[in-house]
Amino acid sequence: MMSLRIPALFLIVSSMGLLLPLGESIWLTLPPLRTKCVSEEIQNGVSVLAKYNVISADQIGDGPAITVKVTSPSGSNIYRVENATDDWIEFNTTEAGKYLVCFWMGDYHQDEEASVYLDWKIGIATRDWDSVAKEEKLLGVELELRKQEEIVESIHEKMLRLMGREMEMRVVIETIHARVTTFSIMSLGINIVVSALQLWYLKRYFRKKKII
Repeated sequence: MMSLRIPALFLIVSSMGLLLPLGESIWLTLPPLRTKCVSEEIQNGVSVLAKYNVISADQIGDGPAITVKVTSPSGSNIYRVENATDDWIEFNTTEAGKYLVCFWMGDYHQDEEASVYLDWKIGIATRDWDSVAKEEKLLGVELELRKQEEIVESIHEKMLRLMGREMEMRVVIETIHARVTTFSIMSLGINIVVSALQLWYLKRYFRKKKII
């Protein structure tokens, strides 16, 4: 029975790994005198590895030198390079939130466009699995199972974060519902009191005028 369960588990874990977005490669068209930015929501304590290349608009040769800047959710600069055409960006996040990477050309490129290729990886996608295999002496299926194990752990952590956000949203919704209910009851009570005062005033007025 055990020999039948292991392949099934391996297939399940492999299919889950295919669904996990570990990295993304994108092309950006960079117009003159304009800034293009890409952002991603990342948790605290996550490794980030990115590679960018600047190519001319016709994608034949190297493009113009540009300025590249990466900022944290709090707005501090993590990486900034001027007159760059290609480089690696590597850092570990120190706070959770939206990280922003921006590209722009200087004023001296007023009539020239460029294309930027950005290969952005986070989490276990940044691991050097060849080095891991050599250090831990993992071969074939063992290395693949190690990869899938870390993928499952990443999925589990993400699910826990989503559950935490769901609980926070539920608390917020319940708080808003309680406040709306309290406000509705207070509004109803005020309306009843105002109506009673109006009825008392009208009765008193009509009695004074000897209408009733």
